[in-house]
Amino acid sequence: MNVHKAERLPVQRGPAAWNAILPAQPYSAPVDGDIRVDVAIVGGGFAGLSAAKRLRQQDASLRIAVLEASGLAEGASGRNSGFMIDLPHDVQSDDYAGTGVEEDKKMIALNRAAISFAKECVEEYGIDPAYFDPAGKINGAASETARNLNESYAKHLTELGEASEMLDAKAMQEVTGSRHYTSGLYTPGTVMIQPAGYIRSLGTGLRRDGVFVFEESPVSKLARVNQDWILTTPNGHVTAAKVILANNGHLESFGFARKRLMHVFLYASMTVELDVDALSRLGGQPRWGITPSDPMGTTMRRIDTAQGGNRVITRTCASYLPGMVPSKSAVDRAAKVHRRKFADRFPAIADVPMEYSWAGHLCLTWNGVSVTSELEPGLFSACCCNGLGTVRSTLTGIAAADMLLNRPSKISAHFMAEPEPSKLVPSPFAEIGANLYFRWKEWRAREE
Repeated sequence: MNVHKAERLPVQRGPAAWNAILPAQPYSAPVDGDIRVDVAIVGGGFAGLSAAKRLRQQDASLRIAVLEASGLAEGASGRNSGFMIDLPHDVQSDDYAGTGVEEDKKMIALNRAAISFAKECVEEYGIDPAYFDPAGKINGAASETARNLNESYAKHLTELGEASEMLDAKAMQEVTGSRHYTSGLYTPGTVMIQPAGYIRSLGTGLRRDGVFVFEESPVSKLARVNQDWILTTPNGHVTAAKVILANNGHLESFGFARKRLMHVFLYASMTVELDVDALSRLGGQPRWGITPSDPMGTTMRRIDTAQGGNRVITRTCASYLPGMVPSKSAVDRAAKVHRRKFADRFPAIADVPMEYSWAGHLCLTWNGVSVTSELEPGLFSACCCNGLGTVRSTLTGIAAADMLLNRPSKISAHFMAEPEPSKLVPSPFAEIGANLYFRWKEWRAREE
């Protein structure tokens, strides 16, 4: 009998603000008692729900259960910035460019397949279109160095045959209301989502399709008994012929990919809802998204009432935390940085309070691969977002479903061809060194 006990369960720090600004969800009961299904999916985020949807598309007769440790959109899916990016976006590079023209073209095609998949879900389930806005995004620049990075990225996009547009300071102010940005690079293919709204609505649609979506049902143990897997939760057991682990970095908590996953937490803050006076002082357009030209800079986003209120979101600061538990002090430190970054960009409304500050978990590998494969007979993984949680996790969920059903696709072929994640060099100073490196990168990108 193969047994995998969870060494730790997810620990969240701060509220999942994207979820908090939406109306309260209807109560969803956790697993209660013992049930049997064909496929059990651990994790109810982008990967897990995408896997469930793909399975339903391929075989509507399957009994499927999704087990989410907390509530839908309370974990990482309610804590990211909501950019579904189609173009190369390597957060470990200087300017987001990938490994080469041909590889980047393949990745663009996959990213767009994920976006198309999400769009189909929006249309089929009647998800509010405000939660899925094909508005594109801008790489903002506040210095000549940053402009040079944008120009380098734009040149790479031209080599790929992809459209982009350089914006001057006036155009940036017209979009954002801010004089902080001296230039920007607009790319049209990104979809700006309300991540909690999308995930909650996808869960609702799957339930209508007959998928069991259990919340507050953390899995503490996986056990292979004869030909079945038995998943233990606080209030019952789920028996399944096959299982997909769609729990991102917590794959390691079950003993897989040990010392191969890098656990990084990013931090963000969201303003209170802006009143009429603040909106007048701010100016600019009601919805936009700015990623920094330097990946270690500051991401900014503005949303409107259809997405949860007229608010501005600021995201910057990162921590490498192998134990996967962010501290309150880390959130507090980041919140102070967010206040400064917000005031730098919007001095006319610098007095607007922040209502929420939080940490969000992402998982990377040294060589940039995901962990999407059959780990043991009947046990599959759809993990490791590499900082691209909305698109990459959608892809890993689709791929794991295709692998489980033994129905090859271009998406599953991509992940099956990836090598193993590189081993991390063990060192008692690794965490200290990585976090010092993050601080230095943040300092270098301080204007951005």
